[in-house]
Amino acid sequence: MIIEPRTRGFICLTSHPVGCAQNIIDQIEYVKSKGKIDGAKKVLVIGSSTGFGLASRITSAFGSDAATIGVFFDKPATEGRPGSPGYYNTAAFEKHAHKAGLYAKSINGDAFSNEIKEQVIQLIKEDLGQIDLVIYSLASPVRKHPESGKRFKSVLKPIGEVFSNKTVDFHTGNVSEISINPAEGDDIANTVTVMGGEDWKMWMDALQAENLLSDGAKTVAYSYIGPDVTKPVYRNGTIGAAKDDLEQTAFTITNDLKSIHGNAYVSVNKALVTQASSAIPVIPLYISLLFKVMKEKGIHEGCIEQIQRLYSQRLFGGDLDLDEKGRIRVDDWEMREDVQAEIAKLWESATTENLSEIGDLEGYSNEFFKLFGFKVPGVDYNVDVNEVVKIPSEA
Repeated sequence: MIIEPRTRGFICLTSHPVGCAQNIIDQIEYVKSKGKIDGAKKVLVIGSSTGFGLASRITSAFGSDAATIGVFFDKPATEGRPGSPGYYNTAAFEKHAHKAGLYAKSINGDAFSNEIKEQVIQLIKEDLGQIDLVIYSLASPVRKHPESGKRFKSVLKPIGEVFSNKTVDFHTGNVSEISINPAEGDDIANTVTVMGGEDWKMWMDALQAENLLSDGAKTVAYSYIGPDVTKPVYRNGTIGAAKDDLEQTAFTITNDLKSIHGNAYVSVNKALVTQASSAIPVIPLYISLLFKVMKEKGIHEGCIEQIQRLYSQRLFGGDLDLDEKGRIRVDDWEMREDVQAEIAKLWESATTENLSEIGDLEGYSNEFFKLFGFKVPGVDYNVDVNEVVKIPSEA
């Protein structure tokens, strides 16, 4: 079928298997071009099909020749109906990993559930024995708690007072004012339950109970801080409360791993275009300005560049360079004083009329569509493609 992008708000309803596959090839080639990383050899990635989780799996496999198990929750294609981009990404990743002689298997299901944890445990026992590195990169708006069965929903709200500021519709380029009402009732607690550290710890507890973590095993979860302009709705909002909980959980897990000399880290990463970030008011405008400034300074990075640098320079490079709260910071280039000073100046002047000049809205839009396999250089979207693609380890 001929597959075209169909959008609704910040969501693209279709995805392109060939475009997604080309994205994987491009990321693999980038990692290979940077040379080998003396990293972990047996890696579990929880939330492995898009964004930082996908980049972590690619970097582990093609940077360190690691065997990888990926856990994700994605929709396969059916005839006449494309699958989700994460499904196509995983199919392409496995294909190229197997071609390179690397072990790669994937489990598609709800990573919050006990059933998926048990499936992963059995697979590790049967195939790998133990794991050296666990990447936790889940981003979900809803969590069904495995013990109570209750469904919790996260919300994106400020805490304490109404937040008002500029935002942009990246489809039209229209800059407008937006106001978001503050959290109420159980909003904060529910968001922490979905996006905080509880499930990360549950995974680590389950793996450790079965002796599936090697001596010196590491685990990493991803977080974000951001600039002052996004803080009311992000870091000081409900999501920030969840991130605080996630970051605090790293210390608890490290303490739990003492007997095997293991460590848990949180890596604070750069603002990037993801399905999650596209849904956050203010963030698209901030990122479009950030892209412009960082590209002009020659320090722009995407997911794969961020994770390759995290692995090669920090996690396995001998210099974690932890901040005062014990976090790895690969948002260091984004948060440079000169970068933030320029963005603050541009923010004040940003309008619908001048954003295409002072920002990189086109770059933002292109990155958004690339998430779904569209606008990928080298792909002919007028060609009829087979939408039904299988993940090799599921076939």
